[in-house]
Amino acid sequence: MQEFDEELFRTDTAALKVFNDQIIEEFRASDGKVGGVFENHGILLLTSTGAKSGKPRLTPLAYFTIDGSMVVVGSRGGAPNHPDWVHNLRAHPVAQVEVGAESFEVTVRELRGDRRAGVFGEINAIVPNFDAYQGKTTRVIPLFELRRRTASE
Repeated sequence: MQEFDEELFRTDTAALKVFNDQIIEEFRASDGKVGGVFENHGILLLTSTGAKSGKPRLTPLAYFTIDGSMVVVGSRGGAPNHPDWVHNLRAHPVAQVEVGAESFEVTVRELRGDRRAGVFGEINAIVPNFDAYQGKTTRVIPLFELRRRTASE
């Protein structure tokens, strides 16, 4: 498997795609378990709808459970631009998630203001890298809450 190179992945989309493809393969081959740099983190596979193309886009992401909800962070290591999946979720706030061997649909809500700040602090207490990522970019790193959709939605 390609080594995790945070600085490279901030700017090299092709290298990040190769790495992500390997994570997806490992995730699916082992019921959602992933080793390496993500071994002790919750990982999910997010299938969003392309903001421009309308096509499904698959992305592996670390997630955090905060107040009973899954939260994902659009950091890309503090890259100057948002990851593509951020634009997709903003355009289409319903997505498919795979966690472990389970797959389900989620409604997505971007966290803002005080709620975002509080959750960002909780996440940074778990993985202190996120303050450093925020310091590398002028953009506000977005957070998204993923809530399992119910049958009535």
